[in-house]
Amino acid sequence: MALKHWTSESDGEGIVWLCIDKAEGGANVLSGEVLIELDELIDPMQSNAPTGVVIHSGKRNGFVMGADINEFTTIETPEQAYDLIRLGQQVLDKLAALPCPTVAVINGFALGGGLELALACDYRLGLATDKRVLGLPEVQLGIHPGFGGTVRTVQIAGVRPAMQLMLTGKPITIDKGRKIGLIDKVAGDDNWRQAARDLVVAAAPKRKAPLVERLLNLPFLRPLIRSMLVKQVAGKARREHYPAPYAIIDLWSRHGASPRTGYEAEARSIAELMCTSTSRNLVRVFFLQNKLKGQGGKPATKISHVHVVGAGVMGGDIAAWCALRGHEVTLQDREQKYIDPALERAAKLFAKRIRDDAERAAATARLQADVEGAGVAKADLVIEAIFENPEAKRLLYAALQEKMQAGAMLATNTSSIRLEDLRVGLAEPQRFIGLHFFNPVAQLPLVEVIRCADTEQEALDIGFGFVKGIGKLPLECMSSPGFVVNRILAPYMAEAMALAESGVPLVEIDRAAEAFGMPMGPVELIDSVGIDVALHVSKVLGAAMNRPVPDRLAQMVEAGQLGRKSGQGFYGWEDGKVVKPRSEWSGDPADIEDRLILPMVNEAVACLHDGVVGDPDLLDAGVIFGTGFAPFRGGPLYYARERGVAEIVARLDEFTDRYGERFTPHEGFARL
Repeated sequence: MALKHWTSESDGEGIVWLCIDKAEGGANVLSGEVLIELDELIDPMQSNAPTGVVIHSGKRNGFVMGADINEFTTIETPEQAYDLIRLGQQVLDKLAALPCPTVAVINGFALGGGLELALACDYRLGLATDKRVLGLPEVQLGIHPGFGGTVRTVQIAGVRPAMQLMLTGKPITIDKGRKIGLIDKVAGDDNWRQAARDLVVAAAPKRKAPLVERLLNLPFLRPLIRSMLVKQVAGKARREHYPAPYAIIDLWSRHGASPRTGYEAEARSIAELMCTSTSRNLVRVFFLQNKLKGQGGKPATKISHVHVVGAGVMGGDIAAWCALRGHEVTLQDREQKYIDPALERAAKLFAKRIRDDAERAAATARLQADVEGAGVAKADLVIEAIFENPEAKRLLYAALQEKMQAGAMLATNTSSIRLEDLRVGLAEPQRFIGLHFFNPVAQLPLVEVIRCADTEQEALDIGFGFVKGIGKLPLECMSSPGFVVNRILAPYMAEAMALAESGVPLVEIDRAAEAFGMPMGPVELIDSVGIDVALHVSKVLGAAMNRPVPDRLAQMVEAGQLGRKSGQGFYGWEDGKVVKPRSEWSGDPADIEDRLILPMVNEAVACLHDGVVGDPDLLDAGVIFGTGFAPFRGGPLYYARERGVAEIVARLDEFTDRYGERFTPHEGFARL
């Protein structure tokens, strides 16, 4: 038998060692080819069983990353999806039914189908690591586990741990996996082979869920648990937007993880989900994320030491994030009293993100207050994050240039000012870039990497490498007012203010945006980022694009009503949480939704037309990861094509006649 993705060898004890090492790939995935080869390897063992079977990985970066998502894009009908899913289920069923002990050796990531492969084995041996490597993230692609995971996870770990894994899609550590029964034993890099042999020889009873979890699986208790789960999910995602988590709950409540009916039901359910627009668009977003990560060449310079000037909310949180991700960081401001709050926020971040005491202490030590700016001379990258004043920034750059070491990079975190207006007087203006982070830094994944027409590619590559190295997604943008994210959000927020001025209750404005799929409405968003910040961006973009600045923003800033950070904005805020009033309004929500969303689409078309981002897919990716634009819609440009360009242009024309020229459709629609 000629094998492309697997190798098989038997040892002197009669144990068969199956090594998965997918050809032409940096990581193992369960493609159709991989599954067919595994099936061919298992077949003869059904009648001629070895002493045991150990499945391990030939890749250093992990066990199996999941199913081959590229194959999802070839599926056109639920029948095709069902055939692919049943193939995987049947192969894993054969593995689970082998009349000998089977062991999966998990040396890193075991996600989605990879974890399902491991669950089909009798025992799971995890190699020690603190990383979160075990997970069932399928819900993030608009589907659920399909190779038996909805059944086996409940049988092995129990209802509550299984639902937590499947409904959130968030991975867990090996240690956590052991606590909930997914991992039987932990070993190190040096003794895993012997540990795997020991599991085969011991042939202990297979793990099953604890008694209390098995009781929760009883038919008369399932409806009660189901209603609780649905309520939890409904607080985060609407069924019409994201059907997958509801399908997970429905599967379990109907079948109770029954091996007799659960697998077939799982296959039918996921086959339908794979052909929904939600899943297709979330798969698209998965590939868009990879496209963002693929920007830039390998940089010649590696960033080790980062110096941040400006310890406000943005600068301080950028510094803390860089330290969290392993960089040596010095944080400068005029006096220590301005740096102390940033260090306090950093301590909270480290406490939340790092469990190990020694690692937390190391991260804390990597972040140093630096009032005198001594770190400038040692830094590979200097990030300016002071207030938005071009003259103040230029004066700072003049002082920094005198101290920076040869080859070091200077970047600005400006949110709206053109780089051409900032780099005047720099000795190497072509090496000056923008690195625009978003607030809150720890939560928002996008960083705009800003360039001018003559910016050196090497400087951009260093920027891309740095952003990816700290776990963020870079988006290359040409220097222009507002860049991409703020430019596209501006008309959205401005229209929210126009709607409010016309008498639409604030809560109804937000409700319409959330009904479209935005993570929060524009009014709550303005409160969250800060009304002072919104006012500043409105002024910059208003001047550049001849747009009026809402009077109400200036009035609120003058009154000290800055939103969440002051406890009062458009809404009241208590302990960082918004308090919204009730509304009995009876207007037209569809009209509100289009008035909010279509200006964003129109501005995205303008950004593409103006060359701020040259690739429509990257532009869609940037808007999704930077503004929260409903991921299941696929991005504003993709949404325009799916809904119909002619329909959107007609709707904008209608609004232009009714509400004014701000809705005039951009000429770029003609080429979309």
